[in-house]
Amino acid sequence: MKKVFPVIIVLICLSLFGLMFIQLNWVKTTMEVQKIKYSFEIENVINKTRSDLRSRLAMVRGLNPNFIRITDLNSDNFLWSGVSTLPEADIRNIIQTHLNEEKIKLPFEYCITLRGMVENNSRNFRREMFESAYQAPLTLDGSYGLILYIEEPKNYISQRTAWMFGAAALFTIIIIAAFALTIRTMFNQKKIAEIKSDFINNMTHEFKTPLATISLASDALSMEKVRKNPDMLDYYAGIIKSENKRMNKQVEKILQAAQIDKDDLKLKLQPINVHDVIEKMTESFSLQIEQQNGTLASNLLAKKSLIMADEVHFSNIIYNLMDNAVKYSGDHVKLEISTANSKGNVVIKIKDSGIGMNKETQMHIFEKFYRAHTGNLHNIKGFGLGLSYVKAIVESHKGKIKVDSALGKGSTFTIELPLSSEEIA
Repeated sequence: MKKVFPVIIVLICLSLFGLMFIQLNWVKTTMEVQKIKYSFEIENVINKTRSDLRSRLAMVRGLNPNFIRITDLNSDNFLWSGVSTLPEADIRNIIQTHLNEEKIKLPFEYCITLRGMVENNSRNFRREMFESAYQAPLTLDGSYGLILYIEEPKNYISQRTAWMFGAAALFTIIIIAAFALTIRTMFNQKKIAEIKSDFINNMTHEFKTPLATISLASDALSMEKVRKNPDMLDYYAGIIKSENKRMNKQVEKILQAAQIDKDDLKLKLQPINVHDVIEKMTESFSLQIEQQNGTLASNLLAKKSLIMADEVHFSNIIYNLMDNAVKYSGDHVKLEISTANSKGNVVIKIKDSGIGMNKETQMHIFEKFYRAHTGNLHNIKGFGLGLSYVKAIVESHKGKIKVDSALGKGSTFTIELPLSSEEIA
C-alpha cells in the first residue's frame, strides 16, 4: 500500500492536469469558432440588407421586386442611383430587422457610399467609424458600398459565450473538488489505517503485561511452598485480582468508545455537586501525587456548583483529566483544580506544569486513538481514547471543553457545563 498510494496520487494529479489542459484548449477553440460564427452572422445581415434595399429601390422605380434579376452593370447602377432618396428610417428598419434575426442587439450606424463619397448615411455616423466598420459592395462593380458600424462592447465575443465558460468553469471546479475530496479521503484512510495499527500495538502491550503477570502469579499459586504459606497465597491472589481489574478497565474504555461511536450512550442525569466529585477525586490522587513529591491545589470558588449530569461519566471526566496531568508531569507533579461561575455555567479548570503540547497536537488531541508524538519515548501507555471520551461526554452534557498549552509549560483543560435549573433559579 505504501508504494501504491503515491502512484495513485500522481495518476490522479496527471489526469486532473490533462483535463484542465483539454478544457483550456476547448475554451480557445470555442472563442475562435464564435468569432467565425459572428463573422458569418454579420455577412448574412449585409447580404439580406443588400437584397432588401434592392427590392425597396425597385419599388421606388416602379418595378416588381420579385422579378428583379440585375446582371447588367448600367442597369444595376441606375437602380442604386436612387439610394440617396431613401429615408433613414427605412434603411435603419431593414438593417435592424436582420440584426434581430441574427440575435445581435447592439447599436449601429450606417453609410452608403458612391466611389468613396457619401450618398446616404445615418444621422450619427462619423468619419472615424470607417476604420472599425464592416464594408461590403452593393453593386456588381462595387461602385456603391455599404459601411455598417456596430457598437460592439469590449470582449463582445467572450460575453456572448459567457454562460458556456461559466458552465465549463463550474464543472471544472466540481471535478477539482471531487479529486481533492478523493485525495483527502485517501489520506484519511491511510491515517486511519496507521491509527488502527498503533491502537492494536498499544492494546497488545496493555494486555500483554497483565496477562504475563497473571500467568506468573497463577504458576506461583500452583507451587507447594506458596500453597502452604497463607501470606504468599494472599499476595499472589491480590496480584491476579489487581491485574484483572486493570484489564477490565481497559476493556471498559474500548466498550465506552464503541458506545459513543454508535450514539448508544445512555446518560442517567441527576443533580450532581461538582465540588463533591472533585474533592473525591483529589483524595484518591493525593497519595499518588505525594509519593512523586508533587503538589495538588484546589481552588473551588464557584458559588453555584450543581449540574445535571451522569455521576459515573462525570467522575470519569475528572479522573481522566487528572490522570493525564499526572502522567505527563514527570517526576514533579504540580496540579491545580479550580472552579468558577460564568454566564449560567460552572467552569472547571485542571492545570498542570507538565511537558505541554505544541499547536499541532492541540488540534488533534481530542481525536480518537490520537497520541502525541514523544520521539522514541514510550513510557506513557494508553489507547488514545481518554480525551476523545472526555470530549464526547462533555458535549453530551451540552458543555464545552478546550485546551491551552505550550511546550515545556504545561497544559490547562477548561470545561464549561450548564448549571441545573435549580441553581439558576
